[in-house]
Amino acid sequence: MTPELSRTLNALGMLAVSLVLLLAYVYQLKLYELPCPLCLLQRVGFVAVGVGLGLNLLYGPRPQHYAIMLIAALYGGSVSVRQILLHIVPGTGHYGSPVLGLHYYSWAAVCFFLILLGTAIMLMFEKQYVSDTRAEPRFGGSTLAKVAFFIMLGLAVLNAGSTLLECGPGICADPPTSYKLIDELDTNN
Repeated sequence: MTPELSRTLNALGMLAVSLVLLLAYVYQLKLYELPCPLCLLQRVGFVAVGVGLGLNLLYGPRPQHYAIMLIAALYGGSVSVRQILLHIVPGTGHYGSPVLGLHYYSWAAVCFFLILLGTAIMLMFEKQYVSDTRAEPRFGGSTLAKVAFFIMLGLAVLNAGSTLLECGPGICADPPTSYKLIDELDTNN
């Protein structure tokens, strides 16, 4: 696998992770399903996977960048499995609307598993780590890599902002019913 192919695959992976975060925002904004604290932690896991992918896009593929992705996917997967286990007992309810029969946290567990699998497979191709002696431009000159990077960067900033609006500077409500920071600003006026 060439470094260029690796960078393209990393850009496609970043677009896939961005799609997961974008769909979470659609549910949050269109259906007014505010993410619970565990859902927010899963989003952190997806953004952290994006950090590893982004490093691969910026500086070229490195085993250390893939390690960040593996650690982030293990973290996010463990949070999503914890949420599945909280809701698996009959009568305990669920959180959020199902998507194709599964709840967002179940899909998150599937996605984190696929990230672990894909990252492990990518680690097997050593030729992607060989760099040219010439100075390579950021993103390897790839427009796809630039677009994927900036979409993920925008979603990470949106995630931080919406979490601040929902939770304020303190602990998030479980279950969340409104944007806490906005409510506090309204009551102070």
